[in-house]
Amino acid sequence: MILSEMILRFFVVAVLSSVYGLQRQRRHKPVGFGTIVFVSIGACALAILAVDLGIETSIGLLGAIVTGIGFLGAGAIIKNDDKIFGFTTAASIWLFSIFGLVIGLGQFTEGITIYVIVWLVVGLDRYLEKLGVGSYRKRVTVVYTGFNKKEQISHILAGYCTSFSLINITLNKKERTISSSYLVEGPKEEIENLLKELYKNKWCVSVKFE
Repeated sequence: MILSEMILRFFVVAVLSSVYGLQRQRRHKPVGFGTIVFVSIGACALAILAVDLGIETSIGLLGAIVTGIGFLGAGAIIKNDDKIFGFTTAASIWLFSIFGLVIGLGQFTEGITIYVIVWLVVGLDRYLEKLGVGSYRKRVTVVYTGFNKKEQISHILAGYCTSFSLINITLNKKERTISSSYLVEGPKEEIENLLKELYKNKWCVSVKFE
């Protein structure tokens, strides 16, 4: 492969993966700029190597890249007591490794098509998130004083969430406070306004979103 062609493939992968990585970094996602760019460039480099060695003899190498990146993505999936998250992050890692592979093999049309589809999905996902459609959820922990606030908290949650469920209650005898954790779902803007609504009550000591 001539040098200019190799540089072009690396340049396209680096620039396009950087744009996607930066938007994840700005949204404080667990896997951001560095990981997305490294995965894409690494896959691109191995694809270029496969081209130089001969595709017929490098099919195993290309398959190993996709499989290996799949294990890396699996490490981004996190599970706690009440929810599992990180599937989009894992899928992003896997997809951008394929993007790097495709461009590294010189298939620019297919690579750019994949990239455009990624941004269409991102845009639609944000739109659905604002509408409260899908799995936008938060764990809300309310620390408060008094034993008769459970119904009042439930009433506030009902006004801002499409659904909510009580996960646990902890009594702090020393501080004379009660901590209640809820798993809530609903439109993103409403969930964010929920914090202000809870905190303006005098009995509310603190509110934590996770």
